[in-house]
Amino acid sequence: MNYPDLRGLLVCREFLSDPVLLIMGEYLLSSDNVNKRNAAAAALLAAAERLGLSGNVWRQYLLYLLCRGNNIAATAIEDCGSYGAGLLRALQKDMHLLRPYLQAKPSDFRFDAFLDDYEPAAPKEYEFLQALTEAMEGADAAQMAEALLHHYKAYGRGDMARYMAFYLLPSGELKGIETFRHREWDDLIGYAVQKEKLLRNTVNFIEGRQANNVLLTGARGTGKSTAVKALVYKFHKEGLRLVQVERGQMKKLPPLMEHLSAIKSKKFILFFDDLSFDEDEKEYKYLKSVIDGGIIPQPDNVVIYATSNRRHLLKETWRDRRDDLDEVYRDDSQNESISLSDRFGLIIHYAAPTQDEYLQIIDHELRKAGVALEAHELRILGLRWEMEHSGRNGRIARQFVRWYLGNQT
Repeated sequence: MNYPDLRGLLVCREFLSDPVLLIMGEYLLSSDNVNKRNAAAAALLAAAERLGLSGNVWRQYLLYLLCRGNNIAATAIEDCGSYGAGLLRALQKDMHLLRPYLQAKPSDFRFDAFLDDYEPAAPKEYEFLQALTEAMEGADAAQMAEALLHHYKAYGRGDMARYMAFYLLPSGELKGIETFRHREWDDLIGYAVQKEKLLRNTVNFIEGRQANNVLLTGARGTGKSTAVKALVYKFHKEGLRLVQVERGQMKKLPPLMEHLSAIKSKKFILFFDDLSFDEDEKEYKYLKSVIDGGIIPQPDNVVIYATSNRRHLLKETWRDRRDDLDEVYRDDSQNESISLSDRFGLIIHYAAPTQDEYLQIIDHELRKAGVALEAHELRILGLRWEMEHSGRNGRIARQFVRWYLGNQT
């Protein structure tokens, strides 16, 4: 078992302080001490269970560490959006040292053979890990270095690599969403014009062209939020991430903008779902300030997407419209009520679906599950469900599908 000395690593020196690799290093230097071998195998086993790693868990663990990117190369790409020839050469040296380890399997270290093809209690699928695994397959050291740098540009490092979406903690820190519920873009039925506008704006943003902040308004349950989440999933490999911000967190927008602007390798959608304000709330002014370019202007790698059932976001009352009010006051009140929505360069309206569109959504969802109803049966059941519920929209259509599939024997 003659493997290179990892103390020669330059870029990936975090490997030298990793708990599992420290125990592994003690074993490799021990002339096959049985106790140290068992300790190293146990540490690897514990890591596999904690992370849900399958297959050759030794190789997968090393690749997982590389994906996490606690190293100089990943940090440089995050800060600058690219890398230089010097980093490439340094990483090539590291990959020359790491390649023999990446080609090994646990039984090569005289560990139990079941670790060569391990099955954890709760397997996890990491898309970023699968992508790097495929990129490294059959590569030499130079190719591995290029693949890893490309990986950092596409996926980022740390939580930015692991998660597609985040929410904002009370402390102002970002927390990754472990289970990001999304739909495929092509599964969004209807609203072709609205989808095209939203898609084009998002593509412009990702490609570095001019893009607008977007307000999606209209009837409830029409798929406004679903469309935004579907776009994040569609383009997450191009570096698109979502950060959900609640209405009560507006004061945290300036420091959040400053933080996101420093992550040059990523594009961010700040997402405000079901956004609206009552007449006595003033937090909307923080959002206005950010969009208008306050002390901390909106960075080039951030756009704001908001959904709302209110066209003007601020609640209007009949008092604002009374004819006996002074004309100046009424104009000021109405101007203030639309001032926030006017900050969004693109406003996309979603009307309730027609009856045919509603039935198309049901038919599409059922066919995805392998069920094809006759047209007359689909219409009877779908419209009966609509009348028993609070209207006609995509959410109610999918509720019908869940009910129908759940009651099949």
